[in-house]
Amino acid sequence: MKAVKAIRTPGGLSLRFDPRSLVVSLLLAAVTVAAGVVLIGSGDFPISPGEVVATLLGNGTQAQEFIVQDLRLPRVLVGLLVGASLALSGAIFQSISRNPLGSPDVIGFGQGATVGALGVIVLFDGGALAVAGGAVVGGLVTGVGVYVLAWKRGVHGYRLVLVGIGIAAMLTAANHYLVTKASLVEATQATLWMTGSLDGRDWAQVWPLLGVFAALVPLILAHGRQLRMLEMGDDAAYALGVPVERTRLVLMGSGVLLIAVATAAAGPIAFVALSAPQLARRLTRSPGPNLAAASVMGAALLLIADWAATTGFGDRQLPVGVVTGVLGGCYLLWLLVTERKAGRI
Repeated sequence: MKAVKAIRTPGGLSLRFDPRSLVVSLLLAAVTVAAGVVLIGSGDFPISPGEVVATLLGNGTQAQEFIVQDLRLPRVLVGLLVGASLALSGAIFQSISRNPLGSPDVIGFGQGATVGALGVIVLFDGGALAVAGGAVVGGLVTGVGVYVLAWKRGVHGYRLVLVGIGIAAMLTAANHYLVTKASLVEATQATLWMTGSLDGRDWAQVWPLLGVFAALVPLILAHGRQLRMLEMGDDAAYALGVPVERTRLVLMGSGVLLIAVATAAAGPIAFVALSAPQLARRLTRSPGPNLAAASVMGAALLLIADWAATTGFGDRQLPVGVVTGVLGGCYLLWLLVTERKAGRI
């Protein structure tokens, strides 16, 4: 039995929390901050962690302030927000589908955003803003398509996953087709974008991503209890007074928008949405979506992967999507083996 604490505020409001989940979330937040500081200090002009902190507090030299504030801090903030958005979206869809494979990059939403972005690059020769808009539109249209095709007296877990996997396969084929129709310059740009990278990210990507994240996170957290009830099945959720379809629609819409804006900001970074919620659940040993722990885990994973991509291969810097793809692929194989042994697939 999990130990759950309850505190009562002077106004009579009772708040319940799991001490282990709180401690894990705080430790992951500390790891995220440390990874961010180390990543800011890494590069051709190395800066020690102490100097990074001093510069962030306004006590650095002019050169350090330019490097930290203008060049490296936006990249780290984009990585943090993208990682948290991917993980939060993954936690939502894994809970709704009641399946650890129900990740948005497995069931087609990431591929839909990629189709939208590639369509703008190849067909319209769009700039960065247009590409971001195309990714958002592609993700949202894919979300609507998956929801409609998976609907049959409600949207149920395995049907959502199976429909999503089928749509993901078709969208992947569409992505390859768009690349073959592109010119050499466009194909190079598209291939680089499809890899998923934080290179060259600046404040222009930070503010829209931060705005969407700040708007959606309170909405998602407000539905956290209902999301946990949905994991017990629709009948149990109905019996507990949860408006199932409305809750599912709100949460799916929020999850699709998160994956779409994250893809628009950094490209399709694979497997963070799949692995972060499951790793958070194993660390907290708590049932339910573990939204806070999952989001912080996603941010930490992406920043650590970006640090490994930029410093672990000598003079060659890899896109972060390559590192997450390799590590996530290994995790997916382990997850499939574990699920098969448990008799769930």
